[in-house]
Amino acid sequence: MSDRIKTYIALSIIPQFILIKWLAYYPEIVEKYYSNFLYQGIAKTSRFLLGWIPFSVGDILYTALAILIIRFFILKGKTLITNSKYFFRELFVAISTIYFLFHLLWGLNYYRLPIHEKLTISDTYTSEELYSFTEQLIKKSNETHFQLTQNDSLIVKIPYSKAEIYQKTLDGYQILSKEIPAFTYHPKSIKTSLYSTALTYMGYSGYLNPFTNEAQVNGLQIDFKYPTVSCHEEAHQIGYSAENEANFVAFLAATSNNDLYFKYSGYIYVLRYCLAEVKRRDIKKYDQFNTEIHPGIIKNYIEVANFWRRHKTKAEPFFKNTFNSFLKANNQKKGLKSYSYVVALLVNYYKDKKL
Repeated sequence: MSDRIKTYIALSIIPQFILIKWLAYYPEIVEKYYSNFLYQGIAKTSRFLLGWIPFSVGDILYTALAILIIRFFILKGKTLITNSKYFFRELFVAISTIYFLFHLLWGLNYYRLPIHEKLTISDTYTSEELYSFTEQLIKKSNETHFQLTQNDSLIVKIPYSKAEIYQKTLDGYQILSKEIPAFTYHPKSIKTSLYSTALTYMGYSGYLNPFTNEAQVNGLQIDFKYPTVSCHEEAHQIGYSAENEANFVAFLAATSNNDLYFKYSGYIYVLRYCLAEVKRRDIKKYDQFNTEIHPGIIKNYIEVANFWRRHKTKAEPFFKNTFNSFLKANNQKKGLKSYSYVVALLVNYYKDKKL
């Protein structure tokens, strides 16, 4: 590659950045031409090409990238002093290329229409609506828990292998897509991350590789959350990049599934968000709701909390803050706090529907 072309590629980061920030003001354009058209072709092609491979190609790609970065600084690091112009041009060639591929292959979904506008539902709700929905959710959670255990004090254990869970996610999405075609998911490309140990100590249950469109799930955490977490990463794959929106789609996919373990996973997964919002508004109401939840469900929550407590490190806040900054830089103004938006989506989606 000639020096002139490298210079052009390096400098292209400037118009790319301007274009992305301009598109942020026109979510309708992103929704119509990227999320619902160009991205769908890219994503399905990626999942078709890589989904059948039993291991994570994306994790291997990241490993190779890390090696190349180390190699670059070993071989070219001295040019930072001797030929800084050359060093920064080579560096920005890489940055510009990654920036372009990230947004082309997945990242522009951060700038699409909010999902409540797409579904024509409100994004606000009253306390009374929140309490009513939470009561329904507790009832469904208790009913499903008892169907699985026949004892309100027993913990629920997922009896499926990781591969079985990944396969069963398709059933929920297939049923859901009949009601909302935009949530169609096929073909699948979901895998256990090769970096599950690292993800655990970083505090993450999974992630989507934006370059290979593989859904990566933390394989060390096999508990009630696993089915919904799997559906969550698949929601990212179909183009819902915002964490709160992926949680919403994951809930719908999990609870649409005919499998009771998936329904249970979905119900008590979002119940935490509703209870947190209730607690913020009325602590007495929160205490009341807690007395209504089966002890076995509480034990499931404790199981998860203990898992993360055992693997908590001093570095975890750094990774969480980094991801928080990443979300804010990609049109998620509230960062990790935007997760609570899922409650608004759920309350309004089920306002005129039966849970």
